[in-house]
Amino acid sequence: MPDLIAQGTHSRERWRRTLPVGSLMLGRSGDGLWGVPWDDRISRDHASLTMSEDGSLAVQQLPTARNPIFYHGQKREAFVLMAGEHFVIGQTTFTLAVRPEVNDSDAGLGVTEHVYEVAELRRRGFRDSAPRIEALGRLPDIIGGSSSDEELLVRVVSLLMHSIPAASAVAILRVNSLANDKQTPPTILHYDNRLPEADGPRPSARIVRAVAERRESVLHLWSGGEIGKGADHAYTASEEVDWAFGVPVGGEGSEGWVIYIAGQLASLHSGGIGQSMQEAPDDLHDDVKFTELVGTTVASLRQARALQKRQMGMKRFFAPIVMEAMLGRDPEVVLRPRETDVSVLFCDLRGFTRQSEEAQGKLLELLQRVSDALGVMTGEILKAGGVVGDFHGDAAMGFWGWPIDQADAVGRAASAALAIRDAFGEQSVLGIVQATSLHGFRCGIGLATGRAVAGRIGTVDQVKVTAFGPVVNLASRLEGMTKILGVEVLLDDESARWIKTNIPSTQMRIRKLAVVRPAGFASGIEVSQLLPPATDPRAPSDDDISAYEDALKSLVAGKWDRAFEQLHRVSADDRAKDFLTATILKHGRVPPSGWDGVIDIPK
Repeated sequence: MPDLIAQGTHSRERWRRTLPVGSLMLGRSGDGLWGVPWDDRISRDHASLTMSEDGSLAVQQLPTARNPIFYHGQKREAFVLMAGEHFVIGQTTFTLAVRPEVNDSDAGLGVTEHVYEVAELRRRGFRDSAPRIEALGRLPDIIGGSSSDEELLVRVVSLLMHSIPAASAVAILRVNSLANDKQTPPTILHYDNRLPEADGPRPSARIVRAVAERRESVLHLWSGGEIGKGADHAYTASEEVDWAFGVPVGGEGSEGWVIYIAGQLASLHSGGIGQSMQEAPDDLHDDVKFTELVGTTVASLRQARALQKRQMGMKRFFAPIVMEAMLGRDPEVVLRPRETDVSVLFCDLRGFTRQSEEAQGKLLELLQRVSDALGVMTGEILKAGGVVGDFHGDAAMGFWGWPIDQADAVGRAASAALAIRDAFGEQSVLGIVQATSLHGFRCGIGLATGRAVAGRIGTVDQVKVTAFGPVVNLASRLEGMTKILGVEVLLDDESARWIKTNIPSTQMRIRKLAVVRPAGFASGIEVSQLLPPATDPRAPSDDDISAYEDALKSLVAGKWDRAFEQLHRVSADDRAKDFLTATILKHGRVPPSGWDGVIDIPK
């Protein structure tokens, strides 16, 4: 896996990033991650880099570049870079390097192992604390300023390379989460070594696995003072390191992560390299402790970022007042399924089939309009303090009464229903009919209230926050019946009674439509229409509502001739009367045998 290493004149002026197959822009501003801000001799857009699958990198200087590119000491505008080669722009050297694989062959070699418990590390202070504290103080900004995991890895590894001068290589790896999996080698998430023109030491799978299993820092010392002498020290000789240690990162979002650092000993003691080997655990203590603090900080900040991301994701489903009520509580407890009273709203988009037939060559445009329409539905659900529970094709479901109890759940659901109805209708402005952006689509809405199980429901593979129970099915059936009854919003009896009792008619009105028995139901249910106040020009008048309900009473009592006459008093624009009129005419104005006031709805 080829990497590109950029190295300026100072140790901090450095990054190493994996090159994707394809083209990218190299410059002072850079394309994404590929900026070189420390070198003013590099133009804003200086060179185009194209990575091939064979591992070669094509470099092309751009016309906007003010300074030349040097390759093999010569000015070149275009060339192909191979692994191990480099080019120079200004005071920065760019090297193409191949990321090493994990070394899984050192299991049988003799090593001296030291294990550092977290508590022990934190009890002991730094020998030279000032530079360590200064580096740790920069860590929150380094992590917080990372726009992606890739950038985070680059920045953390660069910080460790700069802060641990004895390190030959630094890597962050991830261990397979499956227990006792010795076959799959750890994955290198990011790697850097001190000398870009040379292959760096390969991370030891033995150390990385030991750290992940024990969740403690582990240090290995090789060679015993006999570097490179004899086959017993083949690993040390080939990798050119005397020591390596690993530190666990852990935490949510960083499970199985291990920071790995390897380096060489220096003969700092009068006893030579042998004495250095004996003193190494203490000499490296500061480096292990510093790396452990870096790992802990990374884990904490990534966990906070994961929580923030989860909360942002939850905002798509929960209203702000619900989110506020959940603050400070364990999400696992809050989202746990429980039985409660809820009001459920189903909203279906009408007109999609017809418009899809008309938009054969503009399907992406149609998809955007459908997304906008569903966005209106979910937006009104959230605005009214509800939870977006599910999507069913071109329909959305919302519910109220969970995760917090809402005494006015019915009223909130009804307010959302009327707002959605208005959004899909035509607005009259100064007497001129003006179509909304959703013109062409209509909607049908069903609303029911009752007991349900609400919470995080699903299988191990697929989990969603929703509600489950007969009341959900009823709301869905009511939505489907809006087509048959010719209305936009249909309610069950419990919701209708609550609205009549608790909400004045100046805000919303209820009209009882019929007692019906849908296919599959053993008994009849009373259904009502939710209407805006009489001031709405699209809504029936109070007189129309009164005439309709009088006709319904006559129909239920078996006086169908009288009911038919009373329906004629209802405005011709009121489509709801068509259902009762058609029912009466279907039976020749005579109630069927055994009439009990319930109208059967076919499947």
